[in-house]
Amino acid sequence: MATETAAAHGAEAAGHAAESASACVGPSGGAVGLPQLCGEWMPNQIFWLVVTLIVLFLILSRVALPRIATVLAARKGAITSDLAAAEDLKAKAVAAEDAYNKALADARTEAQAIVAQNKAEMQAELDAAMKEADAEIAAKTAESEKAIGEIRAGAMDSVKVVATDTAEALVSALGGSADAATVKAAVDSRVKG
Repeated sequence: MATETAAAHGAEAAGHAAESASACVGPSGGAVGLPQLCGEWMPNQIFWLVVTLIVLFLILSRVALPRIATVLAARKGAITSDLAAAEDLKAKAVAAEDAYNKALADARTEAQAIVAQNKAEMQAELDAAMKEADAEIAAKTAESEKAIGEIRAGAMDSVKVVATDTAEALVSALGGSADAATVKAAVDSRVKG
């Protein structure tokens, strides 16, 4: 009985093979090597292709595409907010740069005013010191001229005394006699010019 069952199964399998071979017979009468190209199977394959495409479309439209749209919307929102933040920071940077430039210009103006004020004060102090030095130099010059005048007068007196003494000594050495009044009068007239 086991042999009969095996033989029956073998005959049944051979019958199915012959059926499938006869179902897809090519134009020359031989079996087609690619069953997907069998014309009798085409409506079945097209049906399952359409069913598969519809299922894929439903899965994509209900699950994947909304998730992708959500991600894209989130990215677009993040990009928009980042651009707005960047524009805001750029505006703040421009305002900070303008404030810096204004503060720098104000500081330069103030520094120039301080320099001008200090220069004027130093010039005033210098002028006062120059006037004081000029007055002191003038006083010392007058004092020196007075001392020089006194020295000249003293020197002239000393020259007169020395000239008188020398003249008297010369006249006596030459054997003459001269009185002191005559010698003094001769020296005075010679010194005057």
